[in-house]
Amino acid sequence: MKVELRFFASVREALGVANESVEVPDGIVNVGDVRAWLRTRGGTWAETLAEGRSLRMACNHVMTDPSQRITEGCEVAFFPPVTGG
Repeated sequence: MKVELRFFASVREALGVANESVEVPDGIVNVGDVRAWLRTRGGTWAETLAEGRSLRMACNHVMTDPSQRITEGCEVAFFPPVTGG
């Protein structure tokens, strides 16, 4: 299944990429699986997307949690927690 990945703010800076189209392996069915699969790239990917690290995720422009199922062509985004004032 092909999905569109988007990385924002410090996540984008750490990984050195803003967006990427990828073909995810069989068995990758939700946003959490995508994150875990990307960690297998090792190095900065593993560190930046580490399980204990606080990251926000979105699927098709809607904030979500790791259990959100993905579909063909969907957009999965990763970004740091947002604060403001």
